[in-house]
Amino acid sequence: MSAGAGGAGALAALEVFSCETAGIVLGPEGVRENRGDLHRERPLRSVTKSLTGYGIAIAVDRGLVDLDQPAGPEGSTLRHLLAHVSGYFYESDGVLMAPGRRRHYSNFGIDEAARAVERNTGIDFGEWIRQEVAEPLGVTALRWDGSPSVGGFAPLADLALFVGELMRPTLVGAETFTTFTTPQFPALVGIMPGFGKQDPNPFGLGFEVRGDKTPHWTGRTNAPSTFGHFGMLGTMFWVDPAARLGLVVGTDLTFCDEHREVLPVVSDAVVAAYGHTSHRQSRQCT
Repeated sequence: MSAGAGGAGALAALEVFSCETAGIVLGPEGVRENRGDLHRERPLRSVTKSLTGYGIAIAVDRGLVDLDQPAGPEGSTLRHLLAHVSGYFYESDGVLMAPGRRRHYSNFGIDEAARAVERNTGIDFGEWIRQEVAEPLGVTALRWDGSPSVGGFAPLADLALFVGELMRPTLVGAETFTTFTTPQFPALVGIMPGFGKQDPNPFGLGFEVRGDKTPHWTGRTNAPSTFGHFGMLGTMFWVDPAARLGLVVGTDLTFCDEHREVLPVVSDAVVAAYGHTSHRQSRQCT
């Protein structure tokens, strides 16, 4: 483990978990602290949605797709699909309501957004992610197994390369990046998986935005602009633009009460240790 200036490091807070854990703290210059097995393949589950969102952001930036092009159920657009407001059910093409009325989290909607990009580009979406996201970032161990909403597998070391890109974007322009990582349809109410009803329930496009949600899996000291995602098989990441920090965590445990209790504590420890520090020398993931 590489530790921060505090000796044991902020990631020592992961020891509260009753399972195997690993984590990486990033600043704009690189890795500040890491702990645990960073090279073990982990199921990303819904963290996959953020890779998908970023891949679509690249297509938008190049003019290959338009966020306001029709996609999904009648009246829906690509923007609606990526922001979980198309009206689709969780995992089917059934429609609960008209687009834009409520934040209804939908794996199917994210998958449909990826299919729309496939139709526009003529390229298999998994191949698009490999060519346009993974390869440029030096991500070598990403495994894409089916669904663009939940089908990704990767070690934390590779996920950290993606988070590093989100902290200093190189693959998309500033306007597109801001659109994807800030709230879309910001006033909508919805159910936050694992945390119940949130009013409002802000999401970007492929990214969840913290806002003022409570309870939440990020920390109490994370800025409202913090964005990221967690997966139900124990992997998560966030980027806090105000603190200029990123955090990646993997656990060998299906998302449960332990995550609800411990992840906010870990996040607060990271912000306390690094959120107001000067530039530090980067460390490699080892």
